[in-house]
Amino acid sequence: MPRFFIIVLDGVGAGAMPDAAQYGDAGANTLGNLSRAEGGLSLPVMGSMGLGNILPIAGVPETACPIASWGIAQERSKGKDTITGHWEMMGIITEIPFPTYPDGFPSELIESFEQAVGRSILWGKVASGTEIIERLGDEHMSSGSPIVYTSADSVFQIAAHEDVIPPRELYDICLKARRMLVPPHNICRVIARPFAGPPYERTYRRRDFPVPPPGGTVVDHLAASGVPVVSVGKVADMFVGRGFSQTRKTTGNTDGMAGLDEIAGSLETGFVFSNLVDFDTLWGHRNDTTGFAHGLEEFDRWLGGFIGKLHKDDYLLITADHGLDPTHPGTDHTREQVPVLFYSDRSGRGERGERAGPRPLGVLDGFMAIGATVADVFGTKAPAHGSSLREKSI
Repeated sequence: MPRFFIIVLDGVGAGAMPDAAQYGDAGANTLGNLSRAEGGLSLPVMGSMGLGNILPIAGVPETACPIASWGIAQERSKGKDTITGHWEMMGIITEIPFPTYPDGFPSELIESFEQAVGRSILWGKVASGTEIIERLGDEHMSSGSPIVYTSADSVFQIAAHEDVIPPRELYDICLKARRMLVPPHNICRVIARPFAGPPYERTYRRRDFPVPPPGGTVVDHLAASGVPVVSVGKVADMFVGRGFSQTRKTTGNTDGMAGLDEIAGSLETGFVFSNLVDFDTLWGHRNDTTGFAHGLEEFDRWLGGFIGKLHKDDYLLITADHGLDPTHPGTDHTREQVPVLFYSDRSGRGERGERAGPRPLGVLDGFMAIGATVADVFGTKAPAHGSSLREKSI
């Protein structure tokens, strides 16, 4: 019985999209620029899978015989956020971008929110999440007013100290915001941002409250066919939990990797959709190139052991949902292509089982091929767009 693991390295982009300039992201290249800024990366396992064949990465050379199929996916959806990336992987293309607020939220929207939750708010404009709690944390502690802010993405973020507004109460506030945010303010995600301190630091009790995805995702089709679907990290939140039979929340990359190890040791069959968020939350948004590099190297060291836990009929796909170049001006996501490393024991083998050498996937038009591959493996309904990577890799 097959198992299919997807590991999303949140924000680990692979070079600017052709339309990156429209998003202010010309020249963005998370892996390439990061590797040069840090004097090279040590990623021997992903290197053996063909990561260095995808794009120039200092310290990660090309390899003549990758153990996996390798390529790049270019996003078809409009945007550069987590929701559109994950939805597109499961077959949903976002043609109309969600609204953003580069000049801050309009006063009527803030007034409606304050009436809905019975509290006044602080800020209401664009901000870096780590900087805004440092700047307004003391005022929040004394006033009890939640800190509301946005970014270049379509997000309505609500930050509160856990001793002032406990997480469960903050989640209720976010649900009220979700219900009041209707067109034209149909913001993609409301995000609860609990923090602690001083010194003020965000905790891992974050929760996302997104717009529900349209029906007919690959996850929906798998669930309808009785295939177990497991979320590791924040993935289930992106789909409002719909279709997932098991959800494992995590406290960061290390916990996420431990969860994947546990699932690999217990799950008999099913689809495991995981997200390692620290590349985005801890390092990318803070322009921390050293932390980002160390995080990638930690993941690579773990990956070798995880591959050893895979069964003969298992599939593993490593990718990203968007870019977040820590060397790029600003602290927002970047409009980038994403790497695709597709591994199975069958990859690159001929009909008699002999090694057939590397199988480049090329440039994929959209992330939908990822969901199409999952549907192909489990024999369920395929998304409307995208074709299975097994046709190219086996």
